[in-house]
Amino acid sequence: MLSLSHPPKPPSFFPNHQNPRLTTENRSRLRRQQQQQQQQQRRLVVSVSAAKLPFSPPPSSPPGEVYQPFRPPPSSPLPARFRSLSVTERLDVLRLRLGLWHEYAPLISALSRDGFTPASIEDATGIPGAEQNRLIVAAQVRDSLLASAAAFPADLLAFFDAGGGAEVLYELRLLSAAQRAAAAARVAERRLDPRGARDLARSVKDFPRRRADDGWRAFSPDSPADCLAFALFRQSREALDPADRLAALSRALDTADTDSARTRIAEEIERATRRGDDSKEEEEEAEAERRAAVPVLRLRYGEVAEAAAVVLLPAVRAAEGAAGVAAAPARLRAQGELGVVAAEAAWGRWAVLPGWAPVMEASETAVAVEMEDGRALPWRSMAAAEEAVLVVAERGRRKVEQEGGAYVVDREGRLVVERGKRLMETGVAEALATVVLVVRPPREDDDQLSEEDWD
Repeated sequence: MLSLSHPPKPPSFFPNHQNPRLTTENRSRLRRQQQQQQQQQRRLVVSVSAAKLPFSPPPSSPPGEVYQPFRPPPSSPLPARFRSLSVTERLDVLRLRLGLWHEYAPLISALSRDGFTPASIEDATGIPGAEQNRLIVAAQVRDSLLASAAAFPADLLAFFDAGGGAEVLYELRLLSAAQRAAAAARVAERRLDPRGARDLARSVKDFPRRRADDGWRAFSPDSPADCLAFALFRQSREALDPADRLAALSRALDTADTDSARTRIAEEIERATRRGDDSKEEEEEAEAERRAAVPVLRLRYGEVAEAAAVVLLPAVRAAEGAAGVAAAPARLRAQGELGVVAAEAAWGRWAVLPGWAPVMEASETAVAVEMEDGRALPWRSMAAAEEAVLVVAERGRRKVEQEGGAYVVDREGRLVVERGKRLMETGVAEALATVVLVVRPPREDDDQLSEEDWD
């Protein structure tokens, strides 16, 4: 029996092809799924990154109290009678200056930790910001005196309890603990004012930097009085008027504490007195004799590389003394067709200089002495302060013959340069070497010294 039915649909040539309506719905559904997946990935990345961060649980606080961050304790603790005061009462103490200055000074730090600014404290108490800082620093200096290994004498400490004690102690703030105690004792013994304390503190701070200055070794770094005397000793040399120079030396003599310092100052006073009695012509003649006929040159960048000839000299540090000069090789010889330089003895340090005529003439017995500070050399100009120099000296000429010459001698195991006139006055007839040339390091502004700058 035959039945009528619809014939089956032929297979589509594009089996995945759908009608446009279904395709639009699928695309919307697919887009939403992609957005959900992206959001899940972002949450996963954030959670993983947060897991890698260091985590510290919040500090626990008693119930009913708000957590407050840690604040360091004050450097100067409040006196017992001020600890229970309210903020208003503390402001009244500062406004009325109740008590000694070092007792109410810590109140300023306490108010600052409570949120007060220097301006607001000044409005409430009338104490300017600069004075607030001075009181705080002076109180810290006073506490350091009490905390020192050797207890500061109570009778001397009472000197700083007066109204001007804060200004005086404030000037000692830059010194170390040991220097501060010695300087404070000197201030209290001599009843110095803030300006005197400032001069004393500056001289103590500056004294170690003047190691290369003439006469430094005669003064003691452990004595604040000697440090101040040395500062006056240096100032006397800057005075143009002989009367001013003698006045500064007289103050230095009264200030000095050690016998060696007094002896050195007395010698300088005698020399200044004798010089003041000389006539103008004699002074000019003495000045001409003090000038050493030694050239002082500054290297230029690339000068050694561009030189047609160079000189190789054994280098000796000033701290090595006479033994270093004696041990340095004396002769260098060029061997073979290539001119290989050979020394008569092994040596570890060498200086290479351009083939200047004075150096070439003395090269067979010359040595280069390394001076860490050019101020140790006897020249008047201080432009070369705190720079290293090379002193080229000829060991073949050791006899002190010229008053205007310069010579390398050994002083307490250290090499120094002295004028010939001074060596003759002290009876020294032979030195380690005669200075031929002084070489300064290169720098941008070339201000070479002339022979007149040599003292």
